[in-house]
Amino acid sequence: MADHNENFTSATVQSSQTTNAAEQDTTRAKEEPAPTQEKEGQPSHPSSSRDTKREASWPSVLFYIHLNILGVYGIFVLFSHTSAITFAFTLLLTLCGILGVTAGAHRLWAHRSYEASPLLRFTLMLFHTLAGQGSIYDWVRMHRLHHEKFRTVDDPYYGDKDFLHAQVFANIRQLSARQEKLLEAIDMTDLEADPFVMFQKRFYWLLYPVLFVLLPINAPLEYWGDTVQAAIFVSFSLRYLIVLNVAWLINSAHFIWGLDKNHKQSDSNMVFLVTKSYWPQYHYLLPFDYQSGEFGNYGSGCTTAFIRICAATGLATKLQTMTTEAVKRGLSMAVDSGKPIVDCLKQAGAEDMCNLQREHYLHNERLH
Repeated sequence: MADHNENFTSATVQSSQTTNAAEQDTTRAKEEPAPTQEKEGQPSHPSSSRDTKREASWPSVLFYIHLNILGVYGIFVLFSHTSAITFAFTLLLTLCGILGVTAGAHRLWAHRSYEASPLLRFTLMLFHTLAGQGSIYDWVRMHRLHHEKFRTVDDPYYGDKDFLHAQVFANIRQLSARQEKLLEAIDMTDLEADPFVMFQKRFYWLLYPVLFVLLPINAPLEYWGDTVQAAIFVSFSLRYLIVLNVAWLINSAHFIWGLDKNHKQSDSNMVFLVTKSYWPQYHYLLPFDYQSGEFGNYGSGCTTAFIRICAATGLATKLQTMTTEAVKRGLSMAVDSGKPIVDCLKQAGAEDMCNLQREHYLHNERLH
């Protein structure tokens, strides 16, 4: 299990550097004098600094307005002009796109929570292309900046007001000049060494129209003779709208299910749509855990199940996680030593991974 532990330690060191950077940034922000607020009751922003200002990306605004209109209309078409085959086909593409972002770009490439075989990496690369979220390289770089500058004005998904600002408005604005500089400084050497990631980055302009646009529209028309409305409004627009919002939840779910009351919108109706869970907040403490589910309870999400299936078939290895025993030891260590809780949890987790067998994913009851 030595190689397993080394991988865990590498992930924790990287996470520790990210956490320390975020803490230092927060400390500097507190030491700076508060700028003048435009209106009473609104949060302060360094508006005097032009390099932090973010302008609206009007092409994105217009595109997402049209996408929402077409996607909502696709719901009507789904129940009136769509065959069962197109419905199943759309559901399959939607699931593949979501897994490409959650199991692929997020847990595999952004946080290295497990290692994947070449076949699995190739499959997840294709799945991510089906999500229409840009290249894996660009997605991961933005997400790593999000973790490094979490809940600061430099966070590209920063929403200081409510869930809607983090879920939607942050994604239709251009990056500020300072964010562009910070983005260039993100370490991406691990992805640059991955041939599948770099292949997709280089040929994304070709993969995107073929896999993401032509495949879902042409297949219902060409192979089983469905209607044009079903192909455009259901198989393309509605599917894209669902995948897009699920992917955005990765960066904004903590506003609803987080533990910080200052960033938790208790009056949000989203609690009626998705299972309430506090594990997104845990993800920002220990992001390398493959079981940290963004859209459900810990250890029981669809993405976690997918990774376990891949591990059982030998496609995924070195799954990183935190056991209950490690959490208890880490908390006790923090109380006894006075060290930061996150550091103690990482140390206890690294020690515990040496005792876990490689087949621990088959015994998930131990990890709840």
